[in-house]
Amino acid sequence: MASKALLAEEELCCSVCCDIFKEPVVLECTHSFCRTCLQRCWKGKSSRECPICRRKSSMSDPPVSLVLKNIVEAYLKQKGESEAEQKSEARCSLHGEKFLLFCKDDQEPLCLVCQTSKKHKNHQLCPVEEAALDLKEELKTALSPMKEKLERFTKVKKQCEKTAKHIMSQAQHTERQVKAEFEKLHQFLREEEVARLAALREEEEQKSRRMKEKIENITRQVSTLSDKITAIVKAIHTEYISFLKTYSDIKERAQCTLQDPELLSGALIDVAKHLGNLKYRVWEKMLETVQYTPVTLDPNTAHVTLSLSADLSSVRDTDAADQQLPDNPERFEEYVFVLGSEGFTSGKHSWEVEVGNKPEWVVGVVNESINRKGSITYRPERGFWVLALRKGDVYWATGGSDFTLKQKPQRIRVQLDYDRGEVSFYNPTDLMSLIHTFKQKFTQRIFPYFCPGVNTDGSNPGALQVCPVKVSVTVMSSL
Repeated sequence: MASKALLAEEELCCSVCCDIFKEPVVLECTHSFCRTCLQRCWKGKSSRECPICRRKSSMSDPPVSLVLKNIVEAYLKQKGESEAEQKSEARCSLHGEKFLLFCKDDQEPLCLVCQTSKKHKNHQLCPVEEAALDLKEELKTALSPMKEKLERFTKVKKQCEKTAKHIMSQAQHTERQVKAEFEKLHQFLREEEVARLAALREEEEQKSRRMKEKIENITRQVSTLSDKITAIVKAIHTEYISFLKTYSDIKERAQCTLQDPELLSGALIDVAKHLGNLKYRVWEKMLETVQYTPVTLDPNTAHVTLSLSADLSSVRDTDAADQQLPDNPERFEEYVFVLGSEGFTSGKHSWEVEVGNKPEWVVGVVNESINRKGSITYRPERGFWVLALRKGDVYWATGGSDFTLKQKPQRIRVQLDYDRGEVSFYNPTDLMSLIHTFKQKFTQRIFPYFCPGVNTDGSNPGALQVCPVKVSVTVMSSL
């Protein structure tokens, strides 16, 4: 019976104050709260949302849930009667007296006879009603941090659910792109196969035609010789007078001026030309159709207003957070930043960035541990080694003063020497002139860094583009 009552009371408790509903109101999402609790939650907030599911509410004054109100009133009435009954029946098992006092030291109810016993001598006592109310308030106070933690868990759960959906979307989108890229390769191979088979067919037709002409010529010569031989044999078998009369003509016909036939040189298909290093030659030609960029942008770090190209080589600011992206730990929250996908802990690395005529941009390298969710400070000691442009012609490097350049770069070359602790910036537009060099001992992983600048009013359009590098194949001798 007690468990049923407890279950009913839990179902009739407001999730904000954790007490039985007082003037319960209901939201569109069907969750109910005390009117005063809901007003307290909404106070000072620009939007009204359910404290449980976070669904936004269009009602500033939610209606009272009459059904729930009636149930609460009926429950309270029944509970009051039950408590009165229990109170009258609750007696000490040792003395048969009613419980009127509560021992704070032993945390148990007492009758008046228990009060005088040695066990509870000099203990702190108070009326049971007072003790119950105090302990209930104590539990309510203990509930506050639990409710805050529940809210944090609910928030993270919602973010995880959003991330799970994004993972599925990412996988589907990436699968489509992978298939599209492989279709291009398959198409290239199909076209290359058709071209090489066409070359084989052309050689076959050419050499078959030459061989056919040779056969036809020899066939005519064979026919001529056969006719002469037949005539001579016939003359040899004629009677003497006839033979002697035609001998001069026969002898002249017996003179053969035809040169001996020879086989054609190079008559066969040049199989080696068609099959020799075929895969290598196709691959070498394929290099002309593909590009290699030394830095690939990491979409999981990009601010929500940034748009990355399909091949992850360029980035621009759209000034619109239309993308439903999860707020994962790697993503920048406050600033329009994106990092390269690969970090460096040793060696030399370089890449060029097409900045064009953009009036604002920032490029360089950063520590892996830079702040992704709050404010940042552009300083080397904070893990930023970057070069920036602002107002169209004012340049600055982190930790330094503003400066100008004689020739505005259309590209910026970033060169990292991790082991020597150097990051240098060059202007390829001006004969690769040096713009600035940082000297720093690196202690953690360094990532390429890009900021296309905000494009709030359309004054900073265009993208930052990682420039592809030329790929060449060199055949090395085994000697």
